Amino acid sequence: MRAAGIPLSMEYHWGVVASDGVRAMMESALTARDRVGVQDFVLLENYTSEAAFIENLRKRFKENLIYTYIGSVLVSVNPYKDLEIYTKNHMERYRGVNFYEVSPHIYAVSDNAYRSMRTERKDQCILISGESGAGKTEASKKILQYYAVTCPASEHVQTIKDRLLQSNPVLEAFGNAKTLRNDNSSRFGKYMDIQFDFKGAPIGGHIINYLLEKSRVVHQNHGERNFHIFYQMIEGGEEDLLRRLGLERNTQQYQYLVKGNCPKVSSINDRSDWKVVRKALTVIGFNDDDVEELLNIIASVLHLGNVQYGEEEGHSHIASDTQIKYLSRLLGVNGTVLTEALTHKKIIAKGEELVSPLNLEQASSARDALSKAVYGRTFTWLVNKINASLEYKDEAHSNFSVIGLLDIYGFEVFQHNSFEQFCINYCNEKLQQLFIELTLKSEQDEYEAEGITWEPVQYFNNKIICDLVEEKFKGIISILDEECLRPGDASDFTFLEKLENTMGGHPHFVTHKLGDGKTRKVMGREEFRLLHYAGEVNYDVNGFLDKNNDLLFRNLKEAMCMSENKILTQCFDRDELSDRKRPDTAATQFKASLAKLMEILMSKEPSYVRCIKPNDSKQAGRFDEVLVRHQVKYLGLMENLRVRRAGFAYRRRYETFLQRYKSLCPETWPNWNGKLSDGVSTLVKHLGYKPEEYKLGRSKIFIRFPKTLFATEEALESRKHGLATKLQAGWKGYRQRTKYQKLRSSAIVIQAWWRGILARRKADRRRQAAYTIRRFIKGFIYRHKERCPENEYFLDYVRYALLMKLHRNLPKNVLDKSWPAPPAALAEASELLRKMCMQNMVWSYCKKMNPEWKHQMEQKMVASEIFKDKKDNYPQSVPKLFVGTRLNGEDINPKAIQALGSEKMKYAVPVTKYDRKGYKPRSRQLLLTADSAVIVEEGKLKQRIDYGSLKGISVSSLSDGLFVLHVPSEDNNQKGDVVLQSEHVIETLTKIAICADKINSININQGSIKFTAGHGKEGIIDFTPGSELLVTKAKNGHLSVTAPRLNSR
Repeated sequence: MRAAGIPLSMEYHWGVVASDGVRAMMESALTARDRVGVQDFVLLENYTSEAAFIENLRKRFKENLIYTYIGSVLVSVNPYKDLEIYTKNHMERYRGVNFYEVSPHIYAVSDNAYRSMRTERKDQCILISGESGAGKTEASKKILQYYAVTCPASEHVQTIKDRLLQSNPVLEAFGNAKTLRNDNSSRFGKYMDIQFDFKGAPIGGHIINYLLEKSRVVHQNHGERNFHIFYQMIEGGEEDLLRRLGLERNTQQYQYLVKGNCPKVSSINDRSDWKVVRKALTVIGFNDDDVEELLNIIASVLHLGNVQYGEEEGHSHIASDTQIKYLSRLLGVNGTVLTEALTHKKIIAKGEELVSPLNLEQASSARDALSKAVYGRTFTWLVNKINASLEYKDEAHSNFSVIGLLDIYGFEVFQHNSFEQFCINYCNEKLQQLFIELTLKSEQDEYEAEGITWEPVQYFNNKIICDLVEEKFKGIISILDEECLRPGDASDFTFLEKLENTMGGHPHFVTHKLGDGKTRKVMGREEFRLLHYAGEVNYDVNGFLDKNNDLLFRNLKEAMCMSENKILTQCFDRDELSDRKRPDTAATQFKASLAKLMEILMSKEPSYVRCIKPNDSKQAGRFDEVLVRHQVKYLGLMENLRVRRAGFAYRRRYETFLQRYKSLCPETWPNWNGKLSDGVSTLVKHLGYKPEEYKLGRSKIFIRFPKTLFATEEALESRKHGLATKLQAGWKGYRQRTKYQKLRSSAIVIQAWWRGILARRKADRRRQAAYTIRRFIKGFIYRHKERCPENEYFLDYVRYALLMKLHRNLPKNVLDKSWPAPPAALAEASELLRKMCMQNMVWSYCKKMNPEWKHQMEQKMVASEIFKDKKDNYPQSVPKLFVGTRLNGEDINPKAIQALGSEKMKYAVPVTKYDRKGYKPRSRQLLLTADSAVIVEEGKLKQRIDYGSLKGISVSSLSDGLFVLHVPSEDNNQKGDVVLQSEHVIETLTKIAICADKINSININQGSIKFTAGHGKEGIIDFTPGSELLVTKAKNGHLSVTAPRLNSR
């Protein structure tokens, strides 16, 4: 609150701050008051102006600021829409915070009452008033919700919290109705005590109800409804339930529900509300039997309304017994007895009972009286049942504190005002009297406590009006009771005449007869006017006596006392029948209950919530100044403000004032070390306060004019920005230094820790190295001994070293014969490993070979077996692949192929044949088939040598390509051995050996080869090494072959 220590702009969360920074923020602080008004009416400059008061309300209402203070009184304007100001976060914001440190809110009042109860150990009460539709019931709900959320909880406490909260929908269902002004209007007054233990937890509660509008049960004005429970039961009740109760799902079928002609309301969902009520009844502690009996009574009221009468010779009778059957079953009353009670009345005169029939009008009135009595007493039973569920039963801890909530009707002025409005306005007069007395008393007590001279306040004392209503023997209530009790023909008009005779000349009482000519023009002859504190009200006396008597015929009471319904047996006590004393009238009962209420409120520390409705159409955002002015007047808000402003507008404790404004004075900033009073005195002198603007009390400063405070606030707003800059700079520097020091300390710790780890690791490595070296040396010394602990590490290392050396130097392929030299001790193991490695490489190599390569290798193996280390040019042939044939099909004469017939040629190679005579070289082709070797000259087959007749093959050990095919000399088909030369001698001979299966028949000779030249003659071929290949006929007749030596053997 601005007056209390926060600027107006803060209440608005700096919502008007623009993007251009500090300048806009300063402007917002200085202009916020003009836009959203002040948060406390006490700070209004023109506080005596009603127009200024309403304008301040309007400004705040337009900005959705629905709460405003008058000192400690909260004024609440119904927004008719949901505002996001009732969340749990908002509750926490107000919890435990000084009343004036945050913006006005219902939670601030709730928390202030709660904290006062706990700290001062004094019972509190919150008085909520306002006319129908102003939001009184919602305000009480918000207070209950605040306590339910913020107070300490346990399992028992949570149960009580739930029951306190759930009592609301139940009481609303049975006690609230739709009126022209409010869709959920409370038609009864309610005072609820919430009991707290020493820990501040709610542990129980108690409810007192006042003046239920029972007449609504039987009659509603156009556009209004009966109590909610009737519509909820019909719309939401299950089919089985309605069938059992004899009801239809149609409100138009019931006479008590059609008179207002308003069965549906857009803002009310009767079906869902029914579910809420049923659940709430369970939470409160109603069992199934209780609920069944209760609903039976509610249904019976509807059936009573449908009871139709006929009339014969002035005597009434019930036209149909259908409703009586339902009533008999639901109420547990004999049908005949009930019928008799509804059509006759019983009078006891001089000890004798007289029964007389009722006419049609009397019977209808008796029926309606029974309906009102049944519903009204059931409502009282319901309240008592809720009280029983909320009762704190721990007698060992019977001391508890209390916060009371009074949700009661506000001052009512209608076009037509009757007995109910008279009682309601009387109640408001008493509350206003109490309010003024307590407000003045608290003001006077505070002034005296602070040593400030009390200045008497002139105000309207409404005791004269209260006495006019309640004074014994002379008051309106006493005259009304007297008229109700006196014998003879008493009527509403005789009551009015008696009032005129008794009250004539009273300044606050006027009638048509007593008034002047101007008054008579606006008043009816059946009206009287009271000049209340809030204004003039005309009351129509019609119905005053009947409503005040509120009598029920004796035989109807007897019938109800015979009921088997457990609730009704509690509502209608049989002792009533034996009590000859006339019951108190309604006005006397209300007067007595109001006196008790005043005693309760006087014993507690009060807080006030004044509720205002902004318009009659329930529209959000609409502010009807005429309607609001009417309520401001009838709530007595201007009188309240005038009393509050009679002395000083603002007062705060020294520490609070100094803490807020100390920055405005160099001597008090940043801290004041002396007495608080001296610090405040220094501060206000620096600010230039004039003596008439303030007073210093014992612990508080009192400021008379709001403008003085506003000027101080504006100076503070201007000062804040410079302070904020300094604070930010100081804070940023402090934060960075702290951050750097923290980082530096952390770095030192981490570095020391890491260096320790590194040093320990290094020491461990050195220790381990020294140990290893000692073991190695000892193992080396004992290396030739059997394995023992002294040499096992060394031996294992030697083995490991060999394995790692082998791993790094293994042969790359099968032809690689390299192998690392092993230590002498591992020579045998190394050899085994070498063989295994070679076998593995060979196996891997063979596994990867395809068929063609396998065939190639088989031929190479045969060549190796024949020629390896025997013929000089063999090594040169190893890397060269053997081919399938050296001659293609076009290289061989077709006639030769034709001559072969079906024989398939396996290999063909060009060769040079040397004649047996003269050794003349001739070019020939050597063809190998499956069975023979054929020598071909162009297209002629010159010689066929069957493999079977081939005796052997001779070849030299030199690098020449000559070889001799030996054939049998006795074979006439052969001319002798054949001397051939091939450039691919190794390949050719390998092919012949494989085809002829003569691998072991090839002879490799050194020096010379003998062969048969034919006809028994023998030839010799001499082989000598030389520098180049030369084949010639020697002088001795031999064939001389000179061949270079390619390899040394």
